[in-house]
Amino acid sequence: MILRQLFRLETKPIRGLLWLEWAMVVYAVLTTILIAITFSRMHDPMQMLWGRGQALLMTLALWGVYRLVPCRMTLLSRVGGQLLFLGWWYPDTFELNRIYPNLDAFFANVEQQIFGFQPALTLCNDYASPVVSELLSLGYVSYYPIIACVVLFYFLFRYERFLRTSFVIVASFFLFYVIFIMLPVAGPQFYYQAVGTDQIAQGVFPHLGDYFEHLPFDLNNENHSLPIPGWKDGVFYRLLVDAHNAGERPTAAFPSSHVGITTVVMWLAHEARNRKLFFSLLPLAVLMFFATFYIQAHYVIDAIAGLVTGTAMYFLFRWVYRE
Repeated sequence: MILRQLFRLETKPIRGLLWLEWAMVVYAVLTTILIAITFSRMHDPMQMLWGRGQALLMTLALWGVYRLVPCRMTLLSRVGGQLLFLGWWYPDTFELNRIYPNLDAFFANVEQQIFGFQPALTLCNDYASPVVSELLSLGYVSYYPIIACVVLFYFLFRYERFLRTSFVIVASFFLFYVIFIMLPVAGPQFYYQAVGTDQIAQGVFPHLGDYFEHLPFDLNNENHSLPIPGWKDGVFYRLLVDAHNAGERPTAAFPSSHVGITTVVMWLAHEARNRKLFFSLLPLAVLMFFATFYIQAHYVIDAIAGLVTGTAMYFLFRWVYRE
């Protein structure tokens, strides 16, 4: 019955691009203009432009498959393609924002003024037990599974709101990416390493200027960031390190998109009116919040800002979407 429903041809297939596909096109156009303006300062502008071409070709190919076989399954492939490609767009923000002066000194100083110390520097040492490490690592690596869980729930059980839900998530991602381009904040793991944890511990926050613009960033070079704190024999810790090494860059610190997107997804889970879905994901979302600064990926103010911006984006893009 379910398989028959997934592959049943639609009587009124969607003709044009989906809302979330238009969100990708708008972001690609805006960033292409930025690349053109700053072309001489980009490290590999042609590769970045080619990546945008690939995203467009993928979108058109999946649209073509759907037009040939218009059913729920081919529609899911269009949505899934855009969600999967978000992982490619993320490190791209570093290539765009590294040409601007780094702002970590300002954010670290604000953190110091609020708390009197740097939570990202001290909490991982104060709470270094394997249990805490594994729980928070679990929270952090649950990021993409939480998103997939809510998207698939809507696809299977709330299909009438599936496209709107997917659009809200994808559009929120792209708006976060725009913010990250305009606010070049690397986060504690990169900033502390660049200036030295001894200065951070003393409340000294030197400005880095264009430090990252001239950094020959290599994912295999662990000297660019602090080692991820935690219980190194833990299963979830190792998953966290693997995910970090797969594509982390000195970017996207403020606000925390991990917290922000998780907030968006939790609002969507609440909207689904399914208590089992919401309350099974809620503990992971809470762990996610604390994990962001425990593993030194973010300042606490980044996580708090993620809650605020995530909530704002949920209501904004819910209002923007029109059937």
